[in-house]
Amino acid sequence: MLFLTEEEVGQLLTMKDAIREVEAALRAMGEGKVEVRPRQRVRMPHALLHIMPAGWPDRGYFGFKYYSSTRKRTRFWFHLFDAETGDLVAVIQADRLGQQRTGAASGVATKYLAPEDASIVGIIGTGWQAESQLEAVCAVRGIETVRCFGRDRAAREAFAKKMAAELGIDVRAVDSAEAAARGADIVVTATNASQPVLHGEWLEPGAHVNAIGSNRLEAREVDDEVVKRSAFIAVDLIEQAKIECGDLAAPIARGLLRWDRVHELGDVVAGRVKGRTHPEDITLFKSHGIAIEDVAVAAFVYGRARKERMGQELSL
Repeated sequence: MLFLTEEEVGQLLTMKDAIREVEAALRAMGEGKVEVRPRQRVRMPHALLHIMPAGWPDRGYFGFKYYSSTRKRTRFWFHLFDAETGDLVAVIQADRLGQQRTGAASGVATKYLAPEDASIVGIIGTGWQAESQLEAVCAVRGIETVRCFGRDRAAREAFAKKMAAELGIDVRAVDSAEAAARGADIVVTATNASQPVLHGEWLEPGAHVNAIGSNRLEAREVDDEVVKRSAFIAVDLIEQAKIECGDLAAPIARGLLRWDRVHELGDVVAGRVKGRTHPEDITLFKSHGIAIEDVAVAAFVYGRARKERMGQELSL
């Protein structure tokens, strides 16, 4: 069994790799060739345990991500198994793995749903997850300008400086979420907000939204107007969205949306559903992160680690 650290995952997995692997996994999902289960949570007085299993027979692997979260920190792990023998082949520290696959899912959504000539991004949230979101969007579209907003001025300015250097484009910090969103071709929300940070009135016709921050029924990043104005809405997994997507469940409860108007991104990638049909369509991808995305990137990382002779061999 191979043990891989966060540092090794960072060396082995690029965003280009992650987007390719996640896109392949979502296509297989749309074709009915994978098994994936929604996230399950075990609640304790001062902590949560989150568990996410999936399997990809054609790739020969199944596995599960699990993570514990407290007020102080969250710890992520992934266990990868050989689907033929049932052997545990890798244990992977999975914070970086999760960050990259979450960014990659938005990259895939952007590839299939955003305007092809999109050049301006507005991003609300300037933390750890926001970095991979921006990297992924820039990997699939010719982005020239980014406007970023976070509540902490110093943090958003540092984010702008860092991402401008890494991506080689104009990234500037702005003073409000509205200033980030207005006029943007692509809007990303990557926050831990419990109340909407993006309002539909700010969106330009033709805009695409990647909303990735909230995964609790009581939390929202986008308001009802974003949902009402969206001509096409996609999620990773409808079964999971129904139990943790406050952004959609709240407007559905008020009769503003029906679940039969919500599609899985894998169906778009597999060509079963058409996403954007008109240049002025507003499209929305509500991301929660699903386990088949973790299996896809974990299998890739494991294969490359074997090839590069990286990681620590452990005997169980």
